Amino acid sequence: MEIQHVRHFIAAADLGNMTRAAEMLGIAQPALSQSLRRMEEKLGVKLFDRSRRGITLSEAGAAIIDELREAVMRIDQASERAQQVAQGVAGTLTVGFTVSAVYQVLPRALQLLSKEAPNVRVVLREMPNLQQAQALDRGDIDLGILYTPLTLSARLRQQLLARYQVVAAVHEGVPVASDGLVSLRDVARAGLVMFDQAQIPLLRSGIMQALNKLEEEYRVVQEVGHTLTALACVGHGMGAALLPSGTRQVQFPGVRYCEIREHHLLPSLQLSAVWRARSRPTVVDQFAQILHRASTHISQD
Repeated sequence: MEIQHVRHFIAAADLGNMTRAAEMLGIAQPALSQSLRRMEEKLGVKLFDRSRRGITLSEAGAAIIDELREAVMRIDQASERAQQVAQGVAGTLTVGFTVSAVYQVLPRALQLLSKEAPNVRVVLREMPNLQQAQALDRGDIDLGILYTPLTLSARLRQQLLARYQVVAAVHEGVPVASDGLVSLRDVARAGLVMFDQAQIPLLRSGIMQALNKLEEEYRVVQEVGHTLTALACVGHGMGAALLPSGTRQVQFPGVRYCEIREHHLLPSLQLSAVWRARSRPTVVDQFAQILHRASTHISQD
């Protein structure tokens, strides 16, 4: 059966009159009659009992009309969803994010997306920098919120969301100067909890360059891949960590955040949205724009 014939059948059954059904459908009555005959021939049954007063469903027609109504409704819903996906207002969006994003830009962006594209389902995956880069290359995530610059092999687009300075995360028992600042020397002497080289290369190299300028020896007491792991190490007195200032949104037992006296020696870090380039705009591009709007309220320090 063709869907057009089914629609004609439902209209005729609802109105009980061929003339009115044809008018509602915007077709000529002979065309409607022919459509219904073809449907009856296809099924091998009579769908209507015809009389001078109009048409009524036959026993066979009454037996199938409810199922056909549901089928047409599902087809219409599927068609609408397909159009929404093509227009970028529906579908599934898989987003990787670093922990800093969940306390600032991400919740606001999700709120805006739910208003502008309520049929988009978002899957969230908290991932460290390196894993996001690998997932973007493989196509496992549609968009990553991570610290850049970072080496990426795929053809990607990038949107800057925020710039962060570096702050120290120290154990709450560590003495701090009256101005609330800590020296890089003191941080180094406490032992460094650092991201491994692959995670945020700019941060690690910047820390080492700054300490070399100060001619300060240092030792890495623990390498980590996740921000929360670094904070857990600091909170248990294993050492101190130098982290993007956006991390201060994450309160962790035993950890105190302090600005660094020699902050000018350290690099600033970029929190960026990164996603694959496509030949036409998609829901991913729409979400990247929303992230940019949502990031305007971020305190960048």
